[in-house]
Amino acid sequence: MRVVVIGGGPAGIQATRTLKAHNEQIDITMVRPEPYSVIYCALPYVVEDLVEKEKIRKQDSLVLDVGAKLVKDKVVKVDFDKKSVFTENNGSFEYDKLIIATGASPFVPPIKGNHLENIATVKTESDLEQILGCINSGAKKAVVVGAGNIGIEMAVALFRKGLQTYLVEMQDRVLPNLLDRDMAKMPEEEIREVGVKLLLNTKVESLDGTKYVEKVNLSNGSNIELGENDLIIFSVGVKANVEIFKDTALKIDNFGIVVNEKMETNIKDVYAAGDVASFVSYIDKKPIGGKLATNAVPMGKILAYNLLGRDYEYQGFINGAITKVEKYRMGGTGFTEEVAKQRGFDTIVGYGETTTRFPIIPGAKKVKVKLIAEKKTLRILGAQVVAGEGVPGRIDTVSLAIQNNNTAMDLFNFSYCAQPFQSFYPANNAIVMAAEDILNKALKD
Repeated sequence: MRVVVIGGGPAGIQATRTLKAHNEQIDITMVRPEPYSVIYCALPYVVEDLVEKEKIRKQDSLVLDVGAKLVKDKVVKVDFDKKSVFTENNGSFEYDKLIIATGASPFVPPIKGNHLENIATVKTESDLEQILGCINSGAKKAVVVGAGNIGIEMAVALFRKGLQTYLVEMQDRVLPNLLDRDMAKMPEEEIREVGVKLLLNTKVESLDGTKYVEKVNLSNGSNIELGENDLIIFSVGVKANVEIFKDTALKIDNFGIVVNEKMETNIKDVYAAGDVASFVSYIDKKPIGGKLATNAVPMGKILAYNLLGRDYEYQGFINGAITKVEKYRMGGTGFTEEVAKQRGFDTIVGYGETTTRFPIIPGAKKVKVKLIAEKKTLRILGAQVVAGEGVPGRIDTVSLAIQNNNTAMDLFNFSYCAQPFQSFYPANNAIVMAAEDILNKALKD
């Protein structure tokens, strides 16, 4: 079997390695346009001098060591009828099975001046080089547009490099896709305490300049003036890389290439996984964005196992995600309260607040949990955590509860452990406390 993989990100790498691990005879060719595939969520840490640039590169050995071929070239066309992939420099590659894992790319909004120099995004090594180039050329000021996970981390990193930094967000809070307004207050306070100038409910209307951006015009009537080496970074979202497929029979919607639970597209022997794929939420089985590496990896695995003859299904996006500022770590999974209501759920929420260790132990940090449940059934729809430490475990716990269709009663009965240096007192657990809060509120309604 000849398999061609387009793209060298998490989904493509995982599919390749899984296939080869179970059948060394499969002929796999991966076509990747970048010299290096990078861990893009680590780019802010390179800017902040916490990580060396070379260490964020994914090694080619991830593909080559399992016996797959790697072609560093750009795919320009796919002929689905003839089962051929055409590249810019290396001709064509025939396939029996095609895996599309082209990922997604950040975009700059269609506003006046968006073509000017010193505008950057955050995804590739070339993006990183542009940002570092501005810093090394004497940048004094930076404007980061979009206060999502990467936006807040990049804003803090730029401030730590000595730049006067603005973080501009059009919604009423930071991390609008991760946290509700009530849970965003603590990270917002910390961002301001760090020294970043946070502007909420503010939109970038236009950019003025001739060669580079000289003025950023904001919806609140003010503007930010930039010098030649200063920069503006857009971190406002990504779009699936589907351009080469737009005039083909491949089914594409606003989220990307439409796939089923086996990662099959509407064209026989053609599969898609990762950020380029469009799928549904696990919770309500309706389309939703899910452009996370933690979604791409299982999608790549399930795709590979189906090619190997197993009957595996991907059940949908839960979208557990985490980020950090300084002392606070933040995470969310499932639906926020706002999104749950937008998708037609009547909700009830509960809160739990403890410390991350026994309060008598040095280093104990605050942890706050919010649970969102469906009011009628008390089924868990989502959760948010803001804490000094221990966020991933709590987010993963509630993600599993969502996967198991657990209710607030199930989490109230959640069996947990306790130890002075690693948890709060045995008397309580922040998740259990939030579940109990939901049950008590439900009794009053």
